[in-house]
Amino acid sequence: MLNIPHDSAEKHVSGKSIYIDDIPMHSQILHGHVMYSPHAHAKIKSIDITEAQKLKGVHAVITHKKIPGHNQMGPVVHDEPCLAADKVICVGQAIVIIAAENETIARHAESLIWIDYEILPAILDIRTAIKENTLLAPARTMRRGDAPSAMKDAKHVISGELETGAQEHWYLETQTCLCIPGEGKEINVFSSTQHPSETQAIISEVLGINKNEVVVEIRRMGGAFGGKETQANHCAAWAALLCHATGRPVKIRLFRDDDQKITGKRHPFLINYEAGFDDDGKISSLIFEQNADAGCATDLSMAILERAMLHADNSYYIPNMLVTGKAYKTNLPSNTAFRGFGGPQGMAGMEQVIDRIARFLKKDPAEVRRINFYGTEKNNITHYGQTIELNRLELIFDQLYTSSEYEKRRKEIAEFNSKNDYYKKGIAFTPVKFGISFTTSFLNQAGALVNIYKDGTVLVNHGGTEMGQGLNTKIAQIASAELGVSLDRIKVNATNTSKIPNTSATAASAGTDLNGMAVKNAIDQLKERIANLMVTEFNKRRPEKATSVEHIVFENNSIVDSLYPDRKIAFDEAMVLANLNQVSLSAAGFYKTPGIGWDKVQGWGTPFNYFAFGMAVSEVLVDTLTGYVKHLRTDILHDVGDSINPGIDLGQVEGGFIQGLGWVTTEEVKWDSKGNLLNHSPDTYKIPSVQDIPQDFRVKLLQGVPNPKAIRKSKAVAEPPFMLAFSTWLAIKDAVSSVGNHEFEPMFKLPATNEVILLSIEDIKKKIK
Repeated sequence: MLNIPHDSAEKHVSGKSIYIDDIPMHSQILHGHVMYSPHAHAKIKSIDITEAQKLKGVHAVITHKKIPGHNQMGPVVHDEPCLAADKVICVGQAIVIIAAENETIARHAESLIWIDYEILPAILDIRTAIKENTLLAPARTMRRGDAPSAMKDAKHVISGELETGAQEHWYLETQTCLCIPGEGKEINVFSSTQHPSETQAIISEVLGINKNEVVVEIRRMGGAFGGKETQANHCAAWAALLCHATGRPVKIRLFRDDDQKITGKRHPFLINYEAGFDDDGKISSLIFEQNADAGCATDLSMAILERAMLHADNSYYIPNMLVTGKAYKTNLPSNTAFRGFGGPQGMAGMEQVIDRIARFLKKDPAEVRRINFYGTEKNNITHYGQTIELNRLELIFDQLYTSSEYEKRRKEIAEFNSKNDYYKKGIAFTPVKFGISFTTSFLNQAGALVNIYKDGTVLVNHGGTEMGQGLNTKIAQIASAELGVSLDRIKVNATNTSKIPNTSATAASAGTDLNGMAVKNAIDQLKERIANLMVTEFNKRRPEKATSVEHIVFENNSIVDSLYPDRKIAFDEAMVLANLNQVSLSAAGFYKTPGIGWDKVQGWGTPFNYFAFGMAVSEVLVDTLTGYVKHLRTDILHDVGDSINPGIDLGQVEGGFIQGLGWVTTEEVKWDSKGNLLNHSPDTYKIPSVQDIPQDFRVKLLQGVPNPKAIRKSKAVAEPPFMLAFSTWLAIKDAVSSVGNHEFEPMFKLPATNEVILLSIEDIKKKIK
């Protein structure tokens, strides 16, 4: 399809894109402010808001006692109070919300509120949580074969653990919501949310009103990455409560530091593993125990843990595999969805195992990876029972191995390292196999509403949300292609719960797959109606040349009879004719993903519609005296099926890789011993900069591999490229390992910060001595 720019590109660079904070408002708007806990765990003995209420310019001061509905905003399990009542369970938990004429007055009001706390013991890391057994829910298991027995028969066995860190979403637009009162109980909500229907549901619950009184709309977000799938509900609920209490518009836009302190992160994991293998590196048995830090509430932790378990195999067939997953409560903000949704943590464990096996056997890790790849005709069933169809692993490996000159460069790196004591190079070749669908099967559905007007223009509504990923651009292209009209006739409207109800979140990389098919379904209905009319009209005009519906073609802004191509009518003229003949030009579309089913209890089934594949080769240079890493080169080959928009897809692959690069290298989230977040601003939290981009960055899309299971034979692209950054993580480890001539396993974890690198190098040097 066409490689056209993002539909908002010009608006973005000219400052004309309208985000929630840009919506023009009159003088009645109030500033919403959140007072949150300074303690990780404490009993609330008393709250005194008397003086704050008296302050001029303050219109509402709300505690849990003034919530008219349910004091809950847990999206799955109701274990997350909207406002703390008897105790606080993390730093950043909201206790009081304030509506005032401006921010200065609101902050002054906060200073007048007195809260008496009794400090309680807090659990602030996963190891302590395991020791205290603070399980969030019963442990989950997935198994195939008999891993413990096969382990006993394996020629070689390794075991160990891997820590993976948290990650801040760092969307450019912080959590923001504007609520405007309507007539009676009505409330109009403009929320920066990935999940408008859930935001609608949470607001209806806290206000104690029906969902049909709440309209949630979102035109675009300034980034989300999963951080606005459930946690956008918080600001929306708080703003709605203040709007309801005052009868005036209220906007809450979190200050960056507050946003980072209040919101959850990517789940830190502690992964224990044991692997059995032969002299070639072929794995016969593998046991994983995944321990996730859920934070203070459930949020989506169990679904995230499940996806981590589902991706514990990454791209490898393991005949005997046992995966146990456990999520633990801690006194940190509730961790939440983040690009990859547990997949990165699960794959990290697997890639660590492969890398260790290669070093143990003194083999090239790329060779060990290849001999363990899933097959096409055999060895192609996952540890949860799904057959891998249309496997692209060998195809991508062969192409990238050649184009990246991997073998030649590995020899050159070995030679470089033998001649240099203080600078070491490393290289790694890593794959990704990522399942596409919500693993909660009923969420795999979408709706759309398509209206055609008499002038031949088209307005498309769908349930997905635009967060910069180009969803609306692709939806417009799909509508254009399906209707046979030019793109300038298509407009994709803001997402609105009054037009498309009961939607799923825009998540799981399934936004285009689901909503694109729903739009197609609506357009198919319209085309059928219009085609029937055209048959009648064409046959009426020339009865001696009768035609039928199957010969009516929509193309080039016209409707044509393919039997008699001289018979055609302009699309806009046909719409006038349809209106005169009382043919409805509006249709609601719906789609549900076929052929998937998943037994969560047994850990067995077909949770995914298909898999996306990709591979990366990365080369780094490490300064062994400082731990500084220079990213020299990355080659990526990624499978997106028949790309709907190659430019947008390449952008997603590049952006996903760079965000993953941050997680595996610089983005270390640190808390102190009292649960305070230490790096809560851009000067202390280090997302990748332009200097972290590989100096030589080669990204290509795999060609000639259509995907019959998705809209226009495309594939999802948002999440899978994130995990390609493991190539950089393991290239760093390869460089560190070369300090000891690859004789010693480096002490390593994720992220591989300068500190981790230096400590690992020092450990190897001690072993050499």
